[in-house]
Amino acid sequence: MATADLNSLKTDLSRRMDGAMETLRREFSGLRTGRAHPGLLEPVKVIAYGSETPLNQVGTIGTPEPRMLTVQVWDKSLVTAVEKAIRDSGMGLNPSADGMLVRVPIPQLTTERRNELAKMAHKYAEGAKISVRAVRRDGMEQIKGLEKKHEIGEDLAKNWADEVQKLTDQFIKKVDEAIVDKEKDIKQV
Repeated sequence: MATADLNSLKTDLSRRMDGAMETLRREFSGLRTGRAHPGLLEPVKVIAYGSETPLNQVGTIGTPEPRMLTVQVWDKSLVTAVEKAIRDSGMGLNPSADGMLVRVPIPQLTTERRNELAKMAHKYAEGAKISVRAVRRDGMEQIKGLEKKHEIGEDLAKNWADEVQKLTDQFIKKVDEAIVDKEKDIKQV
């Protein structure tokens, strides 16, 4: 019975820690690295039909060249809104419309901008670590609660706590590896 409980606890904690990693991946995909990547425009929201709509719901994002993104807008009336949303996104991009196609050239990154992006990546990574630790804390509280109710013994609680810590360490290591990879990506010329 106790092993099944530990497995279900680990499965739940692992799922929640995976969620933190997925959020980190999404945040990292929005950091510009000097190369065109459709994920770069994922965080952009367009005012369309009276509400904020994700860019990928009003047009198709493409990468025709290594330093160029395009957005094929589906509704002609939204071309200006798409252009404005990209320009106002704070990513330093300057789109230009050509009929229903919005071209977004990706400028070279300056050293200063690379450093800013690296700091932002570290901030995102730290947020992911905080999320993972919060999940660990919840798991530890569940274990203490079971021990307090005498559903598990002290030794078993210690073993479970060790398992939760190992799981946490694995995810913290994944976050550290992700930030190293992203820094390499940002610093590449």
